[in-house]
Amino acid sequence: MRTYFLLFFLTLGTYSYANVELPLVFSDSMVLQRNKPIPVWGWANANEKIEIHFNKQIVKTKADKNGKWQIDLKPEKAGGPYEMSFKGKNLITLKDILVGEVWVCSGQSNMEFTVDRALNAQQEINDANYPMIRQFLVENDVATTPKQKLKGGKWEVCNVSTVGNFSAVGYFFAKKIYSELKIPIGIIHTSWGGTQVEAWTSRDAFESSDEFKSIIANMPDIETDSILEFQMKSVSEKAEKIQGSKVSTDNESSFKEQNFNDANWPEMNAPSLWENQQLVNLDGTVWMRKMVNITKEDANKEALLELAKIDDDDITYVNGIQVGSTNQYDAKRAYKIPAGILNEGSNVIAVRIVDNTGGGGIYGEASDLKLTTQNSVIPLTGLWKFQVVEIKSSISPNSYPSLLFNAMVNPLIPYAIEGVLWYQGEANVGRAEQYKTAFPLMIADWRQKWHQGDFPFYFVQLSTFDEFGGNSNKGSKWAELREAQTYTLQNVANTGMAVTTDIGNPKDIHPTNKQDVGKRLAAIALNKVYNKKVVFSGPTYKSMEIKDHKIILSFDDLGSGLMTPDKYGYLKGFEIAGADKVFHYAKAYISHNKVIVYNDDVKNPVSVHYGWADDAGDCNLYNEEKFPASPFRTDNWKGITENETYKF
Repeated sequence: MRTYFLLFFLTLGTYSYANVELPLVFSDSMVLQRNKPIPVWGWANANEKIEIHFNKQIVKTKADKNGKWQIDLKPEKAGGPYEMSFKGKNLITLKDILVGEVWVCSGQSNMEFTVDRALNAQQEINDANYPMIRQFLVENDVATTPKQKLKGGKWEVCNVSTVGNFSAVGYFFAKKIYSELKIPIGIIHTSWGGTQVEAWTSRDAFESSDEFKSIIANMPDIETDSILEFQMKSVSEKAEKIQGSKVSTDNESSFKEQNFNDANWPEMNAPSLWENQQLVNLDGTVWMRKMVNITKEDANKEALLELAKIDDDDITYVNGIQVGSTNQYDAKRAYKIPAGILNEGSNVIAVRIVDNTGGGGIYGEASDLKLTTQNSVIPLTGLWKFQVVEIKSSISPNSYPSLLFNAMVNPLIPYAIEGVLWYQGEANVGRAEQYKTAFPLMIADWRQKWHQGDFPFYFVQLSTFDEFGGNSNKGSKWAELREAQTYTLQNVANTGMAVTTDIGNPKDIHPTNKQDVGKRLAAIALNKVYNKKVVFSGPTYKSMEIKDHKIILSFDDLGSGLMTPDKYGYLKGFEIAGADKVFHYAKAYISHNKVIVYNDDVKNPVSVHYGWADDAGDCNLYNEEKFPASPFRTDNWKGITENETYKF
């Protein structure tokens, strides 16, 4: 019943107001954008008169026949704290308001990543006495049509008690900007882990796009409660087609048993989230089983079962006996198997996994998925049998386009902002080529909807993560997504890109060094917005020249010149290929602010790749200001994502 009423209120398109009511983003401790008109809006009774006081301004307006009102206050200089009052049939007074710089921080999990999980978290928290830095955190929500009101959210002043819940990238950006400007900084944090760019783009934008308008035409025009039913039906049908049987908990109690016959179950790879495989958009309960052989010497003895990480919860059995359970999506699983459970010959590991939202299944590092016996280490990577037994009644934000724009962006518009910080793309690597269209479309969409011009839009290029083992010769989805981000930088006005391949973690999609990410974004803003003459970019590929059997590369954004931290001057991450398109590791060195690349076995080179891999962590070309060069390629050969398009 509680879910029914929640969905009912999510679908309301109109509201009834007894008195003046404000958007949640207007509250105590908010930060308003300086030096720009300040839009103020809300709801009241139809035709109700409202008087607004702020600093020395007094303005009057009147609600329309639907109870909506909006007016612009004149621009204000940085300062505060101030009060703001709204008087209609009731009186609302907001306190501790600052005027300064406001940035929207959005994207997926690396923007969602909080300070309390960052590198040196406790030290950062202990240092966080910055009352001029504030965050408004938007509560997660989805909607099929644009909403006027947020589901939840509030402003918090930065201190040791609150900063742990701040977006780490947003906070470290704000901290650097504040250190330079000494004025209030507000970050509006609206993000959701694992989400695709299409979820953050409005339906209007898709309908105006040649690339997407035919796709969006297939989206059902139904409300949230109906789309929930539609989603469950669609996911159920797909699961049942894959496994050839009904999604049902019938006979589930027997799935843990060693002698259960799973010969007809389908298979998936582990470690890898099931959303990246057959079970797209599935939240619910899935059993996974794997058979392992145990020697006579290890039978009946203690062992250690490691299952990497499991999203979200698991109960794990060996030969029908429970050996452990965990209710934490990012915790490594390590379960002791008592003596007497393992048999000589075949043994069965059975895991009941419950995924509440987002990604699901066994994931993490392959080296953490193993069974360690007295005498051997048995890898558990590869194919596992699986069976879906339950589908949860929830809507994934990726189920349909625009769900997050409608619920988590539209209600913020037209709050005055300086610009946007964006960290997203991991969920789009499978369609990297189409990201060249989808990402610029979203940027243009937000700018059009906000009616504040082509405001700054600065984003983070994907870091290093060895998700698929991609490289130049077999192709790399991650490299292609980074290229799509570079394409956006080069083709969309007033954008900036922070390169982060050198501060990632090839084994963790969530690197903890968010300090340097924030600082690199801040350097862009300091130069482009705040007129500080600082270098803000690493070297970017400009052109190539073939001379003998070498390729000479030229770069823009040299700063004070090219450099590498390698004490011998050796550059890493470069590859070279001839007309056969087979890439070889290349020798490379800096000469007169150019890079010379060669391989003695490639007599007639035609192309160079730099950092063209999922894991680009070896790359070590920088400028003297220590900004890394962005990965690139000099060819335009067909990539592995060119034919992949958006579907829902």
